[in-house]
Amino acid sequence: MKGYPSDKIRNVALIGHGGCGKTILTEAMLFTTKVINRLGRVEDGNTVSDFDKEEIARKISISTSLIPIEWKDYKYNILDTPGYFDFAGEVNSALRVAGGAIIVLDASSGIEVGTEKVWKYTSDRKMPKFIFINKMDKENVNFDKILNDLREKFGKAIAPFAIPLGETNNFKGFINVVDMIAREYNGKECVDKGLTDDMISMIGPVREMLIESVAESDEVLMEKYFAGEEFTLEEIHEGLRKGVLAGDVVPVLVGSAVNNIGIHTLLNMISDYMPSPKDMKPYEGVDIKSGTSVERKIDSSGPFSAFVFKTVVDPYVGKISLIKVISGELKGDMEVYNPEKDEVEKVGSLFVLRGKTQVPVDKVVAGDIAAIAKLQHASTGDTLCDKNHPVRYHKIEFPEPTLFMAVEPKAKGDEEKIGSGLSRLTEEDPTFVVVRNPETKQTLIGGQGDIHINVITNKLKQKFGVDVQLVDQKIPYRETIKGKSDVQGKHKKQSGGHGQYGDVKIRFEPATEDFVFAEEIFGGSVPKQYIPAVEKGLRECLECGVLAGYPVVNIKATLYDGSYHDVDSSEMAFKIAASLAFKKGMEAAKPVLLEPIMHVEITVPEEYMGDIMGDMNKRRGRILGMEPLGDGMQRVIAEAPQAEMLKYAIDLRSMTQARGSFTMRFERYDEMPQHLSQKVIEAAKAEK
Repeated sequence: MKGYPSDKIRNVALIGHGGCGKTILTEAMLFTTKVINRLGRVEDGNTVSDFDKEEIARKISISTSLIPIEWKDYKYNILDTPGYFDFAGEVNSALRVAGGAIIVLDASSGIEVGTEKVWKYTSDRKMPKFIFINKMDKENVNFDKILNDLREKFGKAIAPFAIPLGETNNFKGFINVVDMIAREYNGKECVDKGLTDDMISMIGPVREMLIESVAESDEVLMEKYFAGEEFTLEEIHEGLRKGVLAGDVVPVLVGSAVNNIGIHTLLNMISDYMPSPKDMKPYEGVDIKSGTSVERKIDSSGPFSAFVFKTVVDPYVGKISLIKVISGELKGDMEVYNPEKDEVEKVGSLFVLRGKTQVPVDKVVAGDIAAIAKLQHASTGDTLCDKNHPVRYHKIEFPEPTLFMAVEPKAKGDEEKIGSGLSRLTEEDPTFVVVRNPETKQTLIGGQGDIHINVITNKLKQKFGVDVQLVDQKIPYRETIKGKSDVQGKHKKQSGGHGQYGDVKIRFEPATEDFVFAEEIFGGSVPKQYIPAVEKGLRECLECGVLAGYPVVNIKATLYDGSYHDVDSSEMAFKIAASLAFKKGMEAAKPVLLEPIMHVEITVPEEYMGDIMGDMNKRRGRILGMEPLGDGMQRVIAEAPQAEMLKYAIDLRSMTQARGSFTMRFERYDEMPQHLSQKVIEAAKAEK
């Protein structure tokens, strides 16, 4: 692939709801630019961008694919992102390096939840965007309704640049409202045709709306508009480009990726209206030497700096780091500095990825995207730079895991393999975490949903040869006492030679701290040298309570009396006596089970508030408050037992059609209701 200067590069993310046709649109672009000679199909598992075994099996995109194409002296880096919400982190990393976005819409489905989400992502970033209404050839498509819905939902920025010609099976092309030509597909290619009088009258109101947008982009054009003068085609293009770059105009295009209709126009518009790297704002970071904020323009003449936005882990090839060069140029065999790890690394060969195919390149200029294999220290979100001009760019914000499951090996002895495999996979996907719970002895993986976690375990098997099963995580319950008790623990054993003798009297009562030990010995009934042994014996017993073997908390033990034997008493004897007293004392002081209570913050559209609050009550939860967030969203703050929240990520998604999100953290322990604690105790005893 030949080299391109920064102003001839466009980095564009394809985003939208799952199943809207992003991957097949990518295929159509590859076909139109003659990279491939036939369109692949998601159903057949032969597309360029969905090449992973999991993607082929599930028929969905799981990770972002980089697809570089060349079109009329421009290079486009197309980032084909997943539409399923479990893989939202992939969208975040793609948008971090993209200059603009194309929101793909399924014409038969209209605005879906994923459409709303990606609109918010791009609007929060003030990112230029198009809307491409795909699948115009499907049944029950109503273009006017889609357009009205878009305007109602997203406001006056929505500007139709094309009006469809024909419907469903008769969809044969569109009228380009900007250039005033019709484009019809003849079965092989799109051909330009002049407009009939009917067409001109049909697009009149839409054309007028576009001209208003052009006038609003420039004061001189505004004066010309009010004077009733016609705009030249060049003025229209320039005014619309300004509006698109500012986010004031969002062009709406129509087409059918499967039939290759609308693709030529879309490709032309990317170079005409999408920002080049030079149009983008400087990247913000931190100057390593001074610690102050710094901005780097996307400029090939500056000192080298780049950002690692994605990592691909391959057990055969090793690690591949996908980078965007922000400033300067990158060449093979250069040495680069990683300020995050404080390491210098030598860059090997440079290449661009097209799906899984590696295309070698000599150098990468500012604004372009490429890949480097086998960097030892770099991970997603790291900066690479010139050591003499060190800078660190801000990390990518990834969503926190919301669903945790425990993994167990199917074959004995695979524990170590599981650990190393999961560790490698976290490099590739920062939206999931691996946690070892020392108390429950479980390895937990946390992800964005059940599909995400299943994909991780399948990748573990395919890439690292480890077969695991998923089980629910165990709840770390606690035990305590509600009453008081006064007991004696006596250990007396007589055998040949030295016997064993230890005798203690201990009072047990509730406490606010985890464990309090006090002694009130008078007259040496228990010699001072044995008192630490009594405390040690009690502390060891705290690890395993009398109800179900869970750790004991919030208990005070006061040693107030006892007796000893001059010859047979020992530290061990008093430890055993203390443990006997502990067991008796716990049983006599109304032991109860405590369960972890979580602090939950749920963000949902207002219309789901009733469902959320009703559901929270069913989960033994307590609503603490509500906050309006604007845009019709509300935050519900609640507390609920962890045992009731294990699958909340899945349930919330289904209750809110995936519009809701939540965060959760541990708050405290509370007493568990008697009828529920009995079930936990019985289950714990059955396991032993």
